[in-house]
Amino acid sequence: MDAVIDFLNTIFWGYVLIYGLLAVGVYFTLRLGFVQIVHFPEMLRSVLRSNDTDKSGITPFQALCTSLASRVGTGNIAGVAVALTLGGPGAIFWMWVVAALGMATAFAESTLAQLYKVKDDEGRYRGGPAFYIAHGLKASWAGGLFSVCLIISFGLVFNAVQANSIADAVEGAFGVPKLGTGLVVAVLSGVIIFGGIAAIARTAEFVVPFMALAYVGLAFYALATHISLVPSVLGHIVGSAFGVGAAAGGVAGSVAAAMMNGVKRGLFSNEAGMGSAPNIAAVATPDPHHPVSQGFVQSLGVFIDTIVICTATALLILLSEVVPSAELTGTQLTQAALEVHVGWLGRYFVAIAIFFFAFTSIIGNYSYAENALVFLGHGHVSGVIVLRIALLAMVIWGSLQSVATVFNAADASMGLMASINLVAIVLLSGTVTRLTKDYLAQRKAGTEPVFVADEMADLPPGVDRQIWSRK
Repeated sequence: MDAVIDFLNTIFWGYVLIYGLLAVGVYFTLRLGFVQIVHFPEMLRSVLRSNDTDKSGITPFQALCTSLASRVGTGNIAGVAVALTLGGPGAIFWMWVVAALGMATAFAESTLAQLYKVKDDEGRYRGGPAFYIAHGLKASWAGGLFSVCLIISFGLVFNAVQANSIADAVEGAFGVPKLGTGLVVAVLSGVIIFGGIAAIARTAEFVVPFMALAYVGLAFYALATHISLVPSVLGHIVGSAFGVGAAAGGVAGSVAAAMMNGVKRGLFSNEAGMGSAPNIAAVATPDPHHPVSQGFVQSLGVFIDTIVICTATALLILLSEVVPSAELTGTQLTQAALEVHVGWLGRYFVAIAIFFFAFTSIIGNYSYAENALVFLGHGHVSGVIVLRIALLAMVIWGSLQSVATVFNAADASMGLMASINLVAIVLLSGTVTRLTKDYLAQRKAGTEPVFVADEMADLPPGVDRQIWSRK
């Protein structure tokens, strides 16, 4: 079994997804006219508005914070450090490039999630890749397979991984037994997820901005206290990406190593194209009343995750002048860097940051899994309760165990899930293009963009026209 799982992961993560995610990012960037760069101000405009008249969904800001809760995890702390160790400073440049391309992919998949969303039996919005695969491509079997993979990876196993990271960090910094940490995280998670997606969104709305601002604030402190080093550090990042100057800090700091590690870190961190964030994008009530507005919101999420938070970690490490090595990497490297900036408080800050980053990932991941469960027809009370109990059990188990086979199986599951999603959004790219042109044409004409399904000629079947009527 291990050999089969390792083979699948080699295929998915060594070839299909690395090149597939990049290719799809380039494709949507070109086809949509660099929408993520040219219309960046539209992202801010879309996220800060809220339609108080439609109570079926959460606000755009809550949707952004919930997706960031899942996107921003321990990889933003430990993963960036590993990329620096293996690829040198140049890895950060390629991480930026991947994020810029991923913003277009995130825009496309979240726009589709909004377009094909539905209402459940309680009148709440539901949607995501499974829904646009089933309704847009008439491939319910693929939507079902996608949903099963999402529940296995994001709903269960990845939450065990996050719990394991929390337990390790808290035990190392404060000496708290792992079981105690696991039980506390399970109780806190249970209080929130048993309140449903609305409770998750409200929690994320307050916790995510706090944790992000605190972490980025520390990076700004490091910038301010080492301001004379900033130009040389930025120059070193760009130069190392193209092999200019010594690739200091990298065990294998060649151009190829910088590119590969930066690309992988960027792809794994921001999740653009994976099909995860669209599950919460679909739940939002967009303002303006147009699917494209949520595309802009989730594109901003990729920017914040990678360009802002991952870069904060990179600068904290590079400005500390701590030299990465095979022995000093991951969380330990970030802790060593922070101890240079803030002394003994550094390792405690990292432990607290890991707690918040990983904890919010757990509740954010659950929101995705619940949508997948609804698609599979098990979104009734008993089905949801079983999922919640299973998630909490995985949190406790994960705090105590680190079983490579289980985690590798989840990676393979996510690889299949992401592959299905990439094919789907490319096949539906014509719809994304039409919606984007419609939105931007209305903006250019000086009117508030509004999407009305009955007014768009030749609209593909599967769209709920009652949801997309004139409000």
